[in-house]
Amino acid sequence: MQSRPEVVPLAQGDAVVFAVHQRPVQGSRGFYRVNMRHGVSRLRSGQRHTLGVIFHDAQ
Repeated sequence: MQSRPEVVPLAQGDAVVFAVHQRPVQGSRGFYRVNMRHGVSRLRSGQRHTLGVIFHDAQ
């Protein structure tokens, strides 16, 4: 099965925060984890700023 992109439409000045590792999906036997893929589309004009923040259990 191919992945299906989900687009978050944003206006100027808007922001979005989303998880980048796994998300829960309902299957026939309950919920299971699915890896998330993410990206930022190209701009034809103007500027876009992106920030990747990594949270982990560094001990």
